[in-house]
Amino acid sequence: MKKYLKPILYLFILGLISIIAVNIYVKSSTKKHISYSLKRFPKNDVGIIFGAGINGNQPSKYLKDRLDAGILLYKAKRINKILLSGDNGREEYDELTVMKNYCFSHGVDTTKIFIDYAGFDTYSTMYRAKHIFKIKKATLISQEYHLNRAIYIGQKIGIKSVGYSANNGDYLGYKYVTFREYLSVFKSFFDVLRNREPRFLGNPININGPSNYSKEDKR
Repeated sequence: MKKYLKPILYLFILGLISIIAVNIYVKSSTKKHISYSLKRFPKNDVGIIFGAGINGNQPSKYLKDRLDAGILLYKAKRINKILLSGDNGREEYDELTVMKNYCFSHGVDTTKIFIDYAGFDTYSTMYRAKHIFKIKKATLISQEYHLNRAIYIGQKIGIKSVGYSANNGDYLGYKYVTFREYLSVFKSFFDVLRNREPRFLGNPININGPSNYSKEDKR
């Protein structure tokens, strides 16, 4: 058993160094594209809001702050349309209905809301934004810990991306999700490298055409 300890230790150290190196590279190449206020923030046609959990029929604090930030950008005319991307893979867990109802109830024109029903992870959201919705430029709206990864994926797959930080106060488990993000960034680096195709694609939806917001879901 002892003869295996050194190789295992070396592999662990190599893996740790690789994770840290990839994270440094991703963060250093994307941090200049993140903004924290509306001041001098560039206009984009589309803003992408990522799902982040719900509590019953209400958004979690993470998600509420993302939605509020997106609505702020929309009302300030920094974005014209909103693409909501999240998980509604189970009947009892439907992020998208919560997200679109929240936007509608806070004054966003439903003809300006587009829905990605298969944004099961950040890579899938960005890949589908490029290949299904044919988006070439976008404002990505999320908490700071997540934006580096989202922007990196977007830039690498051909979406000119900037990020708007939705951070607003304290978050439960923020240190944990920030730590977990190191592994997520590492995985995304290789997703981009191998051009991973998401499990669900579907027919193209023209982001410049009619919204795919379901009118019967308004409440």
